[in-house]
Amino acid sequence: MDVRFIDTTFRDGSQSLWAASIRIGMIDAVAAVMDRAGFEAVEVPLSGNHLKKLVRDLRENPWDMARMVARSMPNTVKGTMAGGYIMPFEAPPPRALIKLYWGHLAKLGALNRVQMTANVTDQSKRVFPWLIPIFRSMGLQIVLNLSYTVSPRHSDEYYAHKTRELVAFEPDIIYLKDQGGLLTVDRARTLLPVMVKNANRVPVELHSHCTTGLAPLVYLEALKLGIQRLHTAVPPLANGSGQPSVFNVAGNARLMGYTPHVDLALLGPVSARLTAIAKQDKLPIGVPLEYDHAQYIHQVPGGVISNLRHQLAGLRVLDRLDEVLEEAVQVRKELGYPIMITPLSQFVVSQSAINVMTGERYKHVIDEVILFAQGVYGEDSGFTWMDQNLKDRLLGMRRAQELAAVQKSPDVSVQDIREKFGGPGVSDEEFLLRYIMKGDEEIRTMRAAGPHRQYFTSSMPLLSLIQELGKHKQVRYVRVQRGSDSVLVQNQSA
Repeated sequence: MDVRFIDTTFRDGSQSLWAASIRIGMIDAVAAVMDRAGFEAVEVPLSGNHLKKLVRDLRENPWDMARMVARSMPNTVKGTMAGGYIMPFEAPPPRALIKLYWGHLAKLGALNRVQMTANVTDQSKRVFPWLIPIFRSMGLQIVLNLSYTVSPRHSDEYYAHKTRELVAFEPDIIYLKDQGGLLTVDRARTLLPVMVKNANRVPVELHSHCTTGLAPLVYLEALKLGIQRLHTAVPPLANGSGQPSVFNVAGNARLMGYTPHVDLALLGPVSARLTAIAKQDKLPIGVPLEYDHAQYIHQVPGGVISNLRHQLAGLRVLDRLDEVLEEAVQVRKELGYPIMITPLSQFVVSQSAINVMTGERYKHVIDEVILFAQGVYGEDSGFTWMDQNLKDRLLGMRRAQELAAVQKSPDVSVQDIREKFGGPGVSDEEFLLRYIMKGDEEIRTMRAAGPHRQYFTSSMPLLSLIQELGKHKQVRYVRVQRGSDSVLVQNQSA
């Protein structure tokens, strides 16, 4: 049996292990090799939250990222998480603006595959009927996923029913998204055959995280159960809270008699280059984790834990991480066991952190939790399973009335939004950036920082030499000679 791989290094790997801090130059240093490695698809960091991260924290232009991945990986299907939004944490903009954003990425050649979560915020009922035809008109591969969780109401029968719902949209691919790394070998044996059967010959993929240490074993069991497409990453952006290493999974699959369709010889230098970059920039290197039963209790995904650690460290309260995770267990139960995936996992964790830091539960409530109680996020939001006392408390707040009024306000047109961010004279790229960043102040700061940082490859030895020479003031010059040709590089800092 053939085994095919979807690479998550640049998108989910970075999000899970580096708090989405992967730079344009880091990807550019290895993208051309990744393009030849034989992946079925490669995830790229081009959803709205990644664009905001590039501008705000890394001071790099997201459109440079889009053009780079299009140029450096022309032969590879490039995918990202998508939906009826630009920013996943905000109210959706007009449909024409959503079409403009995703359509521009497709036009640039930076996006060929859209991955959409069906069983969170009612996308399958509210969004897919109008959004999937738009994506199809752009020539994009349609990939629909079901988010996995453990709760009293998420049974195998639940996933069978949801899989049948997805088949009705005629997707190219369906996959199970185990964002918390919660799937066990025993549960895989009952759940995956149910999904494969109800997928009615639509290919099924498996996406899991190594948070509990079980994902590599679960992947091998999935192969035995007929799953032929697995999500993996290249170290150092594998393992840890990210996806299993492609080297580990492909190697074990081959020993079990399967045929992995990926060139591991090409990926060896990619791993070495990314590891050198991680060490240079003092970024974490993913390592296999021991089994962690706590993950089954709080169920906070790896990417959210990574960002939570980053934020708590910035506030100098990292020692309170366990308290926040314990509080998240109670908050999730009170909200009715929402699936811990974007954006709901962020809502639960944010409210939990506020409860812990203020010392009083629900003294301050984020808008998104109030909207949850109002049912804004669909079938899992504010209904039967939610604690009714908490629901009544939230709906009785003054802020709930204000938010309800906003929900009833008339839609704003794309023209109105354009006028707010510069008018018709502003290019689509600039307009979309200003919309995402809520103005141009941070964009000006980004541009003032200059061109994005480069990470030289072995194909650029002279540039690498110059870069290293600047670190050693005691070296005055280097002369490189080959036959009658010579190059003299002088150290200006010496």
